[in-house]
Amino acid sequence: MWEFENNNVMVTAGASGIGYAIAKAFCHGGAKVHIVDIDQAALEQASETFPDIITSRADVSNEGAVEEVFYVQYDRAGPIHVLVNCAGIFNDPYDPAKSDDASIFNADMATIRASLETNTYGALRAAQLLIPLMNGWGNVVNVSSGMGQLSDMNGCCPAYRLSKTALNAITRIFADELKDTNIKINSVCPGWVRTDLGGSNAERSVAEGAAGIVWAACLPEDGPTGGFFRDGQPIPW
Repeated sequence: MWEFENNNVMVTAGASGIGYAIAKAFCHGGAKVHIVDIDQAALEQASETFPDIITSRADVSNEGAVEEVFYVQYDRAGPIHVLVNCAGIFNDPYDPAKSDDASIFNADMATIRASLETNTYGALRAAQLLIPLMNGWGNVVNVSSGMGQLSDMNGCCPAYRLSKTALNAITRIFADELKDTNIKINSVCPGWVRTDLGGSNAERSVAEGAAGIVWAACLPEDGPTGGFFRDGQPIPW
C-alpha cells in the first residue's frame, strides 16, 4: 500500500457520505486532497474541518464545469495520483408498495439519461481528463454497485442498474488501454450503505462502505487492475 503523504487525491462527491469518509482517510494520512461536490454548504463544512483541503463546487454531469475544475486542480497541486469517482445518484422511482413504478416497462427515458450523465458519463469524463495527468502511475476507483452485476441482474430500478453496468464496462475498457502503464483502474461496490442515497435502513456504515474503496485507491504498482471488488475481494461482473 502506498504512503499517503504528498499524494494528490481527487474525490468526486467528496463533501458528504462515503466520499467524505474517503477524503477524510486520505487527509489523515497526509495526502493533498481535492474534493468536488455539488453541495456548497457541505464543501464549506469540509474546509472548516480540513483547512488544507481543496474544494470545488461542480456538477459532474456538466462537462464544461468538470473540465475547468480538474485543470484548476492540476495548476494548484500538480499531477493526480488517485482519482475516486464517487459521485452518483439513485433517481429511479421506488416505493415497495408501488413496484410497477420501478419496472423497466415504465422506465422514463429522461430518468435513465440523468442517471447515465452522473453515474456513468461523469466518471468517464473525469478519467479522460485526469488519467493523462497522472504521469504514467496512479489508481482510479469507480464506485459501482452490485446492482450493476450482470451475473446477478434482477428487475427494478433500470436507470441505476444500467448506469452502474456501463460504469463497469468503462473500467474494463480503460484497464485494457492502460495495461502497459502503472495506472490501475478498478470498480468497487461499497455495499448497501447508510447514506442519503442508501437510506437509513441500509446494512452497512459509511466507514464500512468506504474501507474497500480506500483499499483499491491505495493498491501497489503490482496490484490488480480491471477488477470488480467488494471489501478487498473480487466479485463477479
